[in-house]
Amino acid sequence: MIFSSLNPATGAVVWTGPAADADAVDRAATRARAAFPDWSRRPHDERAAVLRAFAARLGARQAELADQISREVGKPLWESLTEVRSMIGKIELSIDAHARRCGEFGGGPAITRFRPHGVVAVLGPFNFPGHLPNGHIAPALLAGNTVLFKPSELAPGVAELTRECWREAGLPEDALIVIQGARAAGEALADHPGIDGVFFTGGSLAGRALAARFAARPGKILALELGGNNPLVVWNPFHLGAAALLVVQSAYLSAGQRCTCARRLILPDGMAGDDLLQHLGRLLANLRVGPATDRPEPFLGPLVSSAAAARVLAAQHSLLLAGALPLIPCRPLGPALLSPGLIDVTGLPDLPDEEIFGPLLQVIRVKSFDDAIAEANRTAYGLAAGLLCDDPALYARFRAEIRAGIVNWNQPLTGASGAAPFGGVGASGNHRPSGYFAADYCSFPVASIETPALAVPTNLPPGLNP
Repeated sequence: MIFSSLNPATGAVVWTGPAADADAVDRAATRARAAFPDWSRRPHDERAAVLRAFAARLGARQAELADQISREVGKPLWESLTEVRSMIGKIELSIDAHARRCGEFGGGPAITRFRPHGVVAVLGPFNFPGHLPNGHIAPALLAGNTVLFKPSELAPGVAELTRECWREAGLPEDALIVIQGARAAGEALADHPGIDGVFFTGGSLAGRALAARFAARPGKILALELGGNNPLVVWNPFHLGAAALLVVQSAYLSAGQRCTCARRLILPDGMAGDDLLQHLGRLLANLRVGPATDRPEPFLGPLVSSAAAARVLAAQHSLLLAGALPLIPCRPLGPALLSPGLIDVTGLPDLPDEEIFGPLLQVIRVKSFDDAIAEANRTAYGLAAGLLCDDPALYARFRAEIRAGIVNWNQPLTGASGAAPFGGVGASGNHRPSGYFAADYCSFPVASIETPALAVPTNLPPGLNP
């Protein structure tokens, strides 16, 4: 079957190609398995050299890659370039992480080494079609695995360009195979008996479905990097203008399509919360919104598709019907393009605990900091949480009591370091964080007790005579 990716701002076809069926997946798995012995037996330094050559190819083709990301998923070019640069930076971080977390170690006759799993599948998302799959692929290849990569069907062209960069870097052809297609291709890959694991970045529903599939297959590694209903608490900051800027970056970067975006803004009742909302309203009124081709460049581009924009508007409509107050409602501005939305859901009964993946921020007013922490934790998710305040004692409480894998203080909630783990708890993952800790799930430890020469054992148990 032939399918295409579309520019969300214009509807123009960006890439066209065949979707893999079950037979194509089977052939790819067979090729990746055949490539595994050679790739895994190569010296670590040789694999690292290929990764570094890949980083160099990314650098040489970064303008082309950034343009492809912009055209396929709608990001402004400044943001697409940032994504490609993150891909480049990930290479040295992966090499460093592998050395520190998976280096050979021991004491006395005991020694621990790490071995690759074999053939692993990477299922990539659309919101960072280059960077997030790269966060799985680079450490997996470095550890000696071969990889079957199924990108989002919304960004197949980015995957093909990335594959070309790997080939130009000298990676053997079957060490990384791109499998194009939508849900059927992903399911065929995840279910294939010839893979040794799946590394997935995406929504919580899909992650739970994968976890159910793998429940009866404990011998296969499953690493889930899922979303969140992320809280951002703003508590009497000295500089309200700075706080409002951080809220905008936390909630609306990438048109609200980052898994770490703030979904719930928790504020105190009274004047302090009111003043923050006034600052925020002025910023949103002047936020540049438009297609990636606009000049000057917009801060906020289109969502990945018109269907994605319609889902955000439908979620907003449901909340407004339930009694939410439209402070600054999301509005359609063009194909897949929405204005940033801000609605007050304080006191709404049965507020849905869901990740609305777009530029819609829900305001919740509370009476005390205790209430703010309780409200922040009122979610089954646990990816990211943030606090904007000037009181170190409040942050110490927040950091100790918030259940999330990423907890930021006076920084955008969307900020994450490649030199740190990236992942969450609860419905946000399965305790296998990516980022710097991706090395942990790309190989497994082998513990050995070794002596160089065979000798008659000493200190034998009673009753055992040589």
